[in-house]
Amino acid sequence: MLIVHGVVLVVVLGAVTLEVVHGFSSHYTHTIVSDLSEEGPEYARAAAQRPAGQGMEAFSRNYLQTHVLAAGHLLVVGLKGQPTLVSPGGEVLALRPTVAGWLAAPPARSKLQDVSTGASSYLVLASPIRTASGSTIGVLVAAANLAGLRTQRDQVLLLAGAEAAVAVAAALLSSFLVMRRLLRTVGAVTRAAVEASVGDLGARLGTEGGADDEVGRLRAAFDGMLERIAAGLDAQRQLLSDVSHQLRTPLTVARGHLEVLERNPAPERAEVTQTTVTVIRELGQMSTLVDRLLLLGRSFAPDFVEAEPAALRAFMGELFAAARVLAERRWKLCEVPDVVVVVDGAKLRGALLNLVDNAVKATTSVDAIELGARVGPELVFWVADTGSGIAAGAQAEVFDRFRRAGPTGQKGAGLGLAIVKAVTEAHGGKVRLRSAEGQGTTVEVVLPASCVRPLPADEEEAW
Repeated sequence: MLIVHGVVLVVVLGAVTLEVVHGFSSHYTHTIVSDLSEEGPEYARAAAQRPAGQGMEAFSRNYLQTHVLAAGHLLVVGLKGQPTLVSPGGEVLALRPTVAGWLAAPPARSKLQDVSTGASSYLVLASPIRTASGSTIGVLVAAANLAGLRTQRDQVLLLAGAEAAVAVAAALLSSFLVMRRLLRTVGAVTRAAVEASVGDLGARLGTEGGADDEVGRLRAAFDGMLERIAAGLDAQRQLLSDVSHQLRTPLTVARGHLEVLERNPAPERAEVTQTTVTVIRELGQMSTLVDRLLLLGRSFAPDFVEAEPAALRAFMGELFAAARVLAERRWKLCEVPDVVVVVDGAKLRGALLNLVDNAVKATTSVDAIELGARVGPELVFWVADTGSGIAAGAQAEVFDRFRRAGPTGQKGAGLGLAIVKAVTEAHGGKVRLRSAEGQGTTVEVVLPASCVRPLPADEEEAW
């Protein structure tokens, strides 16, 4: 990449340098031509103002002696029938074939040409000398030595080339430093990816040089990805461990009863029936556990929630009707706002029934269980009970998988609150818990206000 970058820079800056030199040469040549072009009119004006009776030959000789020329400039005057007159140093130029031809036969109009004298090269402008009546009586040859042009052009080329070389070196150095940092990060990412591919997720890139640029954000994003992968694998390992532990118990119970039955050569019908009932019950618990685990697994999918509009009052009424048949309690449904909510009704109903089931398990027939919903800055569903409550030390873990909030020995897989949390977070919400031992528990499912729609006036009766 550096070689390609360097070649492109050299080509571009070389073209720019050549264009600069060409522009300088064109400007310099234009200046010389402009200066040479002034010699003819200046000579003509001086000739028109010469003293009366002074011939053109005497005037020209005197003009060449008194006229101040720019450095490197020469003048040659050739009058018909007169000897050639030259300014100091112009003898060599007058002998060149091109100039000699003009002196012998003055041109009808001005002519510009490069003339070489061997050691030097001149830009020569030949202008006809005319009388007041317009007849041509000779030629004025003005020449400028091009050695100065070449010297200055070489200096410009050297200076522009040096600047271009410095620019190329600076660009390549800066590119090298930037690419080295980028490729070092890419190399670190590659090494970490290779290590991760063989199971080592402990490598981290860190935020060398800060995280305010693209490279820093790449390092941070890659580290974040590794963190999430590591966390996911840890959670997977923990899940497999928990699942194996949870499934082992019903399998052990079912197998034990079947083995006892197998060892009995003539089991009684009652024993067979009891064993069958026990095995079916344990298999039912396993089926429930698997279904809940599948639901938790699907909760990470982007299409887990299929939200549809539903009347909040009707939704809570159906939920309350399903809840109150679970057990004999002092049930209460609080006032529910008359609005439409956009939620996955089936999954949200199942999550809230999990809260109701936990409340039933934590209460007795004399306790109260309250259900309600309110709309404010957020949409809040709650289930509150006056049961045994949850110890403060256990409240931080009750929403984890296979963690039971109730007393030791209470039935259940410990997935109910984990499902509540998963369904709530899939809706973009959160779960809040307030509890104290012996004073009951309140669990709130808090959803964003964007889930709420006002009930249209013309649909109130329909709902």
